[in-house]
Amino acid sequence: MSGSGHRVWAEVDLSALRRNMARVLSCLRPGAAVLAVVKADAYGHGAVPVARALAGEPGLWGFGVGDSQEALELRAAGITAPILILGTIIPEEEAQVVSHDVRVCVHSMERIATLEDESRRQGRRTRVHVMVDTGMGRLGALPGRAAELARAVAASRWLELEGIASHMSAGRPGHPFTGVQRDRLLGVLADLQSDHIEPPLVHFANTAAILGGEGCNQPLVRPGISLYGVLGPDLAHIANALGLEPVMSLRTQVVYMKDVPAGTPIGYNGTHVTSRQTRVATLPIGYNDGLAYRLSNRGRALVRGACAPIIGSISMDYTMLDVGDIPGVRVGDTVTFIGRDGELAIGIPELASIVGTIPYEIACSVGKRVHRLYVREGQPPPGAAAAEPEPLAVPPAEAVPAGHCAAAPRPSRRASPARVVHDAGAVEAPGVSAGNARRVRAPRAVGVRRKAARGGAGRTDRSAGADRAAGADRAGGADRADRAGGADAA
Repeated sequence: MSGSGHRVWAEVDLSALRRNMARVLSCLRPGAAVLAVVKADAYGHGAVPVARALAGEPGLWGFGVGDSQEALELRAAGITAPILILGTIIPEEEAQVVSHDVRVCVHSMERIATLEDESRRQGRRTRVHVMVDTGMGRLGALPGRAAELARAVAASRWLELEGIASHMSAGRPGHPFTGVQRDRLLGVLADLQSDHIEPPLVHFANTAAILGGEGCNQPLVRPGISLYGVLGPDLAHIANALGLEPVMSLRTQVVYMKDVPAGTPIGYNGTHVTSRQTRVATLPIGYNDGLAYRLSNRGRALVRGACAPIIGSISMDYTMLDVGDIPGVRVGDTVTFIGRDGELAIGIPELASIVGTIPYEIACSVGKRVHRLYVREGQPPPGAAAAEPEPLAVPPAEAVPAGHCAAAPRPSRRASPARVVHDAGAVEAPGVSAGNARRVRAPRAVGVRRKAARGGAGRTDRSAGADRAAGADRAGGADRADRAGGADAA
């Protein structure tokens, strides 16, 4: 049984988060500090718990957010560390930004003027960072204009020039344009130094620059996705060598099961039709929860340490798996879409590869109704093993294509069993993912075929049990899970 008490939940391993922070710091020069990026609700992990977990960690300077609402949420939660809005603000937001001591990136002389007026009205100085557009083409003043903005801030009684910043356009190390951008930023700094203006903070390096050793000689760096252990293929080899760990797991539970005969259409528009008898598990997770619709008939999940395919179209609230080849599956079993189950693991980068997007989108798409469980090293997870239901006999089927769900190596420094911080239902902290689509470093990924020998996990069209011996009800097949587990029996 799941033991979490929730239909769908994301486990966020705060100990892995802190370890990732320490590993990022190990890439920097002595004395450099970290502006931890927690925008977009900490990339779906939960900004407030993440900020609380990192507050006070060695090397942390403060937190970077995307807008004023995110900044004020952290302040309301009691976060007193510096908070910098990396994007822009509108005039209606200025009063609360100033009153809550939130740092602001400025991009225009007009914003400098209105911030100065609001700061004067409240009788308190506002610390600002001038954003330089060195090649991103999104926000920020061009280099010549940026120097003028910095001079205006430095001359203001009510504003403090705390930093100069720019934004890398490259998402991978070694891109030739990164050097061009860096030189443009250094040119602005040299221009200001001629006027004896030297802001204490300069920041440019994102995750790609940090892991690639570019821009890390600056006093402040801005890691984002690396803190959460979610790296795309361009950075995966560096992340693995550094030992970065996935922080989030996404799980649900089986709420209903039934045996169906060959030729049964599954889901909206019958996009999957069973080729033989099989057992279908229904899960209370859909695209509203962040399970990408493009995983329909393509993605897989882990249940009882084996790999099961998604069959039919993913709907807003429900998803179906073919579990006919996995012995003992019952209502209440935990199902993993991101994370580890036994020898197997599915990673966010692998899901992103299947649906043709970037890992950021997968993490940020985990919906609001997905309950977050914040765990850390400590006591073992609660719950005892449930009694086994009657196994379903299945006929032989074809071999599983290699690489759909692969055996995943454990991280070099394995976390001890997890303990819930804010909620019940912790599980073991996830390890480094090998994922849903390919093998990673291991002498030989034997998980799929070994599982196939024991029950054939991972095949696409499976069937058994339903209507065998002239009717599922007489054979004890259809809806057997109603007696085995009981949830939402029909």
